[in-house]
Amino acid sequence: EKFFERYLETLDPQHLHFTQEDLAEFDHYRLRLDNLTLTRNGVADTSPAYEIFNRFFGRLSQRVAYADELLKNEKFDFTTDERMLANRHESSYPKDLAEAKQLWRQRLRFEYLQEKLAGLGAKKKPEVLAGKTMEFPLTNATALSNSATSLPDETISPKIGQGGQKIVIAAHDTTPASKPTAPPPETKKKTDAEEIVDLLSRRYHRNLHMFKEWDNEDVLEKYLTALAHVYDPHSDYMNDSGAKNFAIGMNLALFGIGAVLTTDLDGYCKIQELKPGPAMKSKQIKVGDRIAAVAQGNAAPVDVVEMNLNKAVQLIRGPKGSEVRLTIIPVDSPSDRRVVSLFRDEIKLEDQEVKAKIIEMPAATVRAHGGLASAGRTLRLGVIDLPTFYATIDRAVELAGNESGAGATRPTPRSTSADVGKMLKKFKEENVVGVILDLRRNGGGSLEEAIKLTGLFIKEGPVVQVRSSDGRKFVREDADPGVLYDGPLIVLTSRFSASASEIVAGALQDYGRALVVGDISTHGKGTVQNLNQLRPYVEPATATATNDPGELKLTIQKFYRASGASTQLKGVMPDIVLPSVLNHSKDIGEGALENPLQWDTIPSANFDKLNLVEPCLGELLKHSNQRVTTDQDFAYIREDIGLFRKHQEDKTISLNEQQRLKEKDEAEARQKARDKERLARKDPDRKIYELALKQTDLPGLPPPVAKTNALAKSLAANVGASGASTHSASAASQLPSPGGSLDEEDEEEEKPPAVDVTLEEAEHILVDYISLLSQKSLLTVNR
Repeated sequence: EKFFERYLETLDPQHLHFTQEDLAEFDHYRLRLDNLTLTRNGVADTSPAYEIFNRFFGRLSQRVAYADELLKNEKFDFTTDERMLANRHESSYPKDLAEAKQLWRQRLRFEYLQEKLAGLGAKKKPEVLAGKTMEFPLTNATALSNSATSLPDETISPKIGQGGQKIVIAAHDTTPASKPTAPPPETKKKTDAEEIVDLLSRRYHRNLHMFKEWDNEDVLEKYLTALAHVYDPHSDYMNDSGAKNFAIGMNLALFGIGAVLTTDLDGYCKIQELKPGPAMKSKQIKVGDRIAAVAQGNAAPVDVVEMNLNKAVQLIRGPKGSEVRLTIIPVDSPSDRRVVSLFRDEIKLEDQEVKAKIIEMPAATVRAHGGLASAGRTLRLGVIDLPTFYATIDRAVELAGNESGAGATRPTPRSTSADVGKMLKKFKEENVVGVILDLRRNGGGSLEEAIKLTGLFIKEGPVVQVRSSDGRKFVREDADPGVLYDGPLIVLTSRFSASASEIVAGALQDYGRALVVGDISTHGKGTVQNLNQLRPYVEPATATATNDPGELKLTIQKFYRASGASTQLKGVMPDIVLPSVLNHSKDIGEGALENPLQWDTIPSANFDKLNLVEPCLGELLKHSNQRVTTDQDFAYIREDIGLFRKHQEDKTISLNEQQRLKEKDEAEARQKARDKERLARKDPDRKIYELALKQTDLPGLPPPVAKTNALAKSLAANVGASGASTHSASAASQLPSPGGSLDEEDEEEEKPPAVDVTLEEAEHILVDYISLLSQKSLLTVNR
């Protein structure tokens, strides 16, 4: 029964498409899906997967047709007191088609009002809006493809058809049969209302077209993953291309052309960004160019217009050194076509590799920050930003979070612990006296790398314990007695820190080696998965090189800290909790997922505590609380928390235009007041040196980052009426992208740089910690 319910939720999480009449028709499957799916005498019946999907697609097609009708004939008036339930996940399915249409109409009105309030119409190009997400997504991963969010060219792969079972698309398909051509230049400017209607219509049809392109394996993948999720939220079925894409994330490398692609609302695969690689080197491809066809070597081109982005990605990706020919529609000449021949190469995904910065705080700043640090010397602090625990992996390896199998070609070996080690050695060369390990955005990765990284900061000893379903327990240890860094250490965590990052934070906290600072707890993902290749379980004839049945990522163990407490569900609670909106969200963390395993404990492993944190914690808490109480940015966070809790209590959204305008004006006024206050601040008297991995082998440090507020004011002063800056692109890149309206008036407004108040407070805490450790002589700081 859970299998049945999970599959319905996978397709229709907001309970907008299936009706109770539909569910009554499918009710005979409610208690039978498990038996039908089990193979008996070499035969399994997965036909319910396709039957239920076809009904969903039929309802979705009806919704798109109804939206077309409303957009054509409806007069969109927003003067009533109507309110809409924002999240229908826990609401009942509509009784029948008539009730479903009421919900569809309300959602369309909400979307229309959203675009009207955002000042879209003719003020924003349609391409900018391609990233808008409908309420059709199935899972987090599917939401990316639904919303045309930009993806690396080999990040998501298409599904390989199995043959035999097919999807029968329902007769309600309203997607135009003809493929679009490059749009001609506009001869008549559309009104705002016409722009919004055109935008919403194309958005609905693009979402419909995405589901129309699903083949039988797309459906089967969602169906079998729904079955896996009955047992826990981290077990998944992945087809062959899905497993390879997980490997790309772990290896931080792929083999392709080095382009970030997106699908625009006209159905074209568009170049959104170029990364170092063949496409950039060719100098024949620009951002904004569209891809009309893809050919392999001398083979005939394959038309990719209106093709699912996943499938276009599969055509572009290929072995290192192989040729791919792209038919390009230039962004600056849409009536032209040209063929660009490229030879695929390894593309390194450096965005996810470790980064660092050194913060140099003069003596006067150290004194002025209000903590405990002794005056009279300049301090250098090091910050290591680690988004994931990456490693070069092969298939059938043990996982600890967002991991995968391997691609066909082995990439350059990568190691998180080795890269962090390079940063720590660089810190030592540059006389860094304290380190912050930032794991706030780290969702997991290689368990082995998490253990090795912990070993950089402690002598040998247990890092994590694991328990199997049969009750067997294992202790995973750091066997290297060497310590690469023994100075003051803070680990920064958030509700998004999960799995392998929780192991590191928990181990360093248990040892008393590091002070943990951040949100009220980490994510709480304390389970171990491994990849099981399915090829050995099927007949050899059906598991050919072109039709691999994929892999099952299956939860096999639970994590326990060296102290014996599980990280599952409860996560790691920091020593110092800082104010955060995330502390008050019920939708983040393991507890927000379906069927999570429970928290428990086992006996502690044997290890020697360093006890570097506990003697200092009281004083650190006292001075941190004093700063947090008086800091203006934390005051803004407390204000945001109040607003967030108010919105959580009221689960509906007003569809009254004047009410929404009032809320919008209040939010804009609040933000403008904050921007004005932040711009008026004096820049902190410190220098920041940003470090990439490739700079660790170079002598000295790169030039410091430009002053923030001073740069913002300088750039704003040089912005003309056209909005073009006279400063260099490198200077402009120091500023965050402006949000909100694209009006020229808004573009000319001064925008302060983004504020990371949590990191700033962690720096202050670290300065205090250095001072206390020096006073108590608990360790020698290398000056």
